Amino acid sequence: MNETPESKTGWRIRRTLLIWSALFIVIVLLMPAIGFMMHAPGKSIELPSLLVFAAIGASLWFPFAGLAWFIRQCCCWRTFRRVLLGVAILATLAATFYTEEYWRGKRAWDSYRQELEAKGAMLDWAKLPPAPVPDDQNFFMASTNMRMRFVKLPDGALADAAARSTWLSPSFKGLKPQVFSRTNAPIVAEITMIPPASPAPADSNGALYLQLGDTAKGEKIQAFLKSALGRTAIGSAGFHFTEHDLSRMKPAKIFFAASSPPSLDDLKNFVPPNLVTNIGRLQLEATIDPKIFYLKLVEGHVIPAADYLQWGEQFEPAWDEVREALKRPYAQIPGDYSEPYLIPIPNFVMMRWLAQSLAQRAQCQILLGHPEQALPDLAIIHDSCRILERLPTGKPMTLVEAMINVAITGAYTVTIGEGLRAHCWNDSELATLQAQLQSINLQPYLHEAFRSEQTHLVRLGERHNFKKVLADELFGLRQNNSFLERMKSYGLYGWMPQGWAFQNVKVAVTQEQRLLDCFDPSNELVAPKKVEQATREITSEVDRHTVFHLLANIAIPNFTKAFQTYAFNQTLANEAQIACALERYRLAHNAYPETLDALTPQFMDKIPVDIFGGEPLHYHRTADGSFLLYSVGWNETDDGGTPGTLSDPKKGDWLWQSSAN
Repeated sequence: MNETPESKTGWRIRRTLLIWSALFIVIVLLMPAIGFMMHAPGKSIELPSLLVFAAIGASLWFPFAGLAWFIRQCCCWRTFRRVLLGVAILATLAATFYTEEYWRGKRAWDSYRQELEAKGAMLDWAKLPPAPVPDDQNFFMASTNMRMRFVKLPDGALADAAARSTWLSPSFKGLKPQVFSRTNAPIVAEITMIPPASPAPADSNGALYLQLGDTAKGEKIQAFLKSALGRTAIGSAGFHFTEHDLSRMKPAKIFFAASSPPSLDDLKNFVPPNLVTNIGRLQLEATIDPKIFYLKLVEGHVIPAADYLQWGEQFEPAWDEVREALKRPYAQIPGDYSEPYLIPIPNFVMMRWLAQSLAQRAQCQILLGHPEQALPDLAIIHDSCRILERLPTGKPMTLVEAMINVAITGAYTVTIGEGLRAHCWNDSELATLQAQLQSINLQPYLHEAFRSEQTHLVRLGERHNFKKVLADELFGLRQNNSFLERMKSYGLYGWMPQGWAFQNVKVAVTQEQRLLDCFDPSNELVAPKKVEQATREITSEVDRHTVFHLLANIAIPNFTKAFQTYAFNQTLANEAQIACALERYRLAHNAYPETLDALTPQFMDKIPVDIFGGEPLHYHRTADGSFLLYSVGWNETDDGGTPGTLSDPKKGDWLWQSSAN
């Protein structure tokens, strides 16, 4: 009797179940023995785990059974023809899809590229790298030391030499601050109680005399202690510098006229409790003599200015070598410019340390009354920016280089401000600083950085680079990804039409162009509202997770902070230039002018305008003989001189901090 298809199917199902049951029983019987050999004595496999493992193991037979059935079916000629026809149809559809996507993506990108190039954009990376400059005019070729310290990741031989060399090592190793605590707190002031109308003690020259009933005693004590501690400064690397060596200072004398000695608790009601200075906290303590109390510096990390200068003497020969190298007009790093991610870049850690160490040295010279010795250090900081500007062409400029340049300018300008507030420079020295400040124009370099970033994106979108972008092989990311994550990236790229890569480039370059449109190169102005609008549009676009936004998601950060930092430091440089001219005017006329117009033409050829809107900077003299100079700041609103900060740029004005004569 012939079997029907239904009976064959039933037999296959029963046979499959029998095979699965047999495999299940075998695994259950064998696993205890295997577990005994692989586990420590006294341990056994739990029954639930054993049954689950056996069920999974037996079920692995199903894929093999299905594969065998598929092979038997393919051996049938009629089925084979159907499979071939299906494959041909799918191949035709795939070819049509890939061709159409390629044409659509290429057409969209070519059209947008022609539009940008008509506006002057240069999107061909091969045309961006500069021609070599003569070695004798190149900062980086001045010596092996320049390439070893001022180039990030130099070649193998230089990298090994840099690791062994002590020449201008970028660290503050060996610089030990004085750390004050309760156990070694120096006595800042000695407070002595004296009877009313008693004669002054013999050693009271320069002391402070107060009555316990004096309502202004708190302010007088603060001012007296500030004078006793001497001038202080906070360095760009976070160190606190003092004019005097506080560990060896002679305590200042404060005399309180009182009919009877107060207790410590009583005195705390008269002396401001827990006085805080910019170098630490002062605390009032009693002594064995009920008439004498001490004010001690119980918290503080300070470095005497003389100690910092002595520590920095080890770098004098290196600074002379750097100063000589900076006389060369160009700064171009030799290397491979064929790909954006291969171009050699300056050593940003070294550049940051150079600015910090020299700015702090200039601060210490000013604290010790040697302002003329601060000028050579300030000149190196100013000139070192050329290392980052890729002269003579300024191309290709990376955004990081442009922002390090901005940061160094900020450190340089802040240091000049401290000297101006101390009124320590003469007319000739001020004119030198003013000329340096006049040469600061950060916008062209930031603008070029964005243009280079745009060309960079075009290059990353090319097929051989786009694959590396998706696989996270660029920017040092790949080592953090697992094997499966890398395979996923490669698989995504392997099936992605080339037209989608063109679409990715178009989306990313469009976002970069929004930022470039925020610049006003001819007038050198900044439009905050335009920047914020562009940022919102970019954020909205980049947050879209589609196959056309992969490159933008990876390569487009939030650039608002870059614009704000540039605007803030350029404003400080412009205000510092005016402040130098104002100080020169004061030296000549013993007072600041009524208006800024009085500075031209004797002290300034041209007065910088506010980079927000192009209006004149706000200026007027104050009642204490100083002046108020400010920009309307990022909010583009005149807040009447209310101080604003970069940490909260939408509030207040950007002031130049001055001091009375």
